[in-house]
Amino acid sequence: MELTAFHELTQEISSECFFMTESQQEEKVIQLIDLHHFVECFDPKIKILSYLHHPINIIEQQGNTIGILFCDMKHSAVPDSNASEEFRRRYGLSELWFVFVEETFVPDTAGYADTIIENSLDIFYEKIFSFNFFQSIIHPLK
Repeated sequence: MELTAFHELTQEISSECFFMTESQQEEKVIQLIDLHHFVECFDPKIKILSYLHHPINIIEQQGNTIGILFCDMKHSAVPDSNASEEFRRRYGLSELWFVFVEETFVPDTAGYADTIIENSLDIFYEKIFSFNFFQSIIHPLK
């Protein structure tokens, strides 16, 4: 993401999310960075529709409206999948994707498999990925 575009988007977060604490705004900026970098790596033709008012980002890919939820296991717990399903219905999403964001390479995906099973992620999400942010590597897990 270019610095100018990043600056414009962070300004948008500051003005649109004025009710959020500084920490919540920082989390929203991280969500935005994860989203833009994921799209750049996965399919630059994806159109970003919404990211401000919910942890689930809404994108459009090949005519399908999709929700993407990012989760960094080092900094937060896995969100409630029932809330994601409700979000899907409310916004008429055709799919939900779950993305584990990692800062360092994780060669053993067993930890992800355990988390997927424990939280029934494979039931709620059509696609599940691991995304190494700094190496720009996306691995499909489902």
